[in-house]
Amino acid sequence: MEADLVVGSVLVPNRKAPTLVTREMVKSMRAGSVLVDVAVDQGGCIETMKVTSHSEPTYTELGVVHYGVPNMPGAVPWTATQALNNSTLPYVMLLAEKGIDGLKQDSVIGKGLAIALNVHEQKLVHPAVRKVFPDLA
Repeated sequence: MEADLVVGSVLVPNRKAPTLVTREMVKSMRAGSVLVDVAVDQGGCIETMKVTSHSEPTYTELGVVHYGVPNMPGAVPWTATQALNNSTLPYVMLLAEKGIDGLKQDSVIGKGLAIALNVHEQKLVHPAVRKVFPDLA
């Protein structure tokens, strides 16, 4: 109720984001407060949130400003690309140096590669992908 800005960001893979901020909570906020729903792509975690766009990013409901733009990084493509490059470079470097053996590295990067692997030796190995494509598993 006291916040000037609330950012909702929930990701539940393969499911709609749960509602964390109810209409009643929004009603209790001060006029002019701002809600940002980063989970809007997955249905949103703020009950009063509607999808907006980069050309019309906000609207006001119950006196509270709502911002629900999907793909927010799309507003700053160069910066978003640089951030993605910087965050993925360690994984690419490990694969380049160690090949598939990089998955066996006892490090955050090695373990991250191992759990993200979708296909190995021509077989689907990621549980979520196998669930979507059971005939290919």
